[in-house]
Amino acid sequence: MKILVVDDEQVLVKGMTFNLQNEGYEVDSAYDGDAAVELARKGGYDLIILDWMMPGLSGSEACMKIREFSQVPIIMLTARSEDADKLMGFACGADDYVTKPFNILELKARIRALLRRSGAQAQREQRRSLLTVGEVSLDTKQRVAIRDGRTIELTAKEYDLLELLMQHPRRVFSREQLMDQVWGYTYAGDYRTVDVHIRRLREKLEPAPATPVYIITKWGVGYYFKGESQPAI
Repeated sequence: MKILVVDDEQVLVKGMTFNLQNEGYEVDSAYDGDAAVELARKGGYDLIILDWMMPGLSGSEACMKIREFSQVPIIMLTARSEDADKLMGFACGADDYVTKPFNILELKARIRALLRRSGAQAQREQRRSLLTVGEVSLDTKQRVAIRDGRTIELTAKEYDLLELLMQHPRRVFSREQLMDQVWGYTYAGDYRTVDVHIRRLREKLEPAPATPVYIITKWGVGYYFKGESQPAI
């Protein structure tokens, strides 16, 4: 885990850096808001500790600028303890707030809690991007299929066709319906292009394409995807 510590009090920065490195974190440091924004823009941080009052670009201004391009967890440090100041910090985009002087054990506990929450959120977002039916998943962000932990590259139309079938498991689509919904037009009664794409999908997905277990033919009607969809948690 990599943390960026930003405060104009260099002694405080050195103390936090020492303690966090002893916890196993990788730590970068900066002493003003402009440097904080520049370092955050390069990415790679799991959390940022940002002082509220700094010369030049303040911590609150730096926090707002960082929020324009990143959702990295941010803990604000401040000598102010009034509720209005805390609310202002949250309004700027901070995730947590620690008042100076603080106990380093409290800061470490807040860091661990934030990292746990951000990690869980990332896992939830990843699950939401997966459309899973039976043993096959679609990564709807990368537009690839996943089976047995293996990523399967698909062409644009292969993906669109598979996504439609997996969005409606066990529903039988005629060739005409698939052509209309995936290709967006009818093909003068020649729907062989659907059959070709189904064959290619089976070659990529099925353990034995000649005896498919996922993309099933309903003879005389069309095709369907066998299985039950699994809702994202």
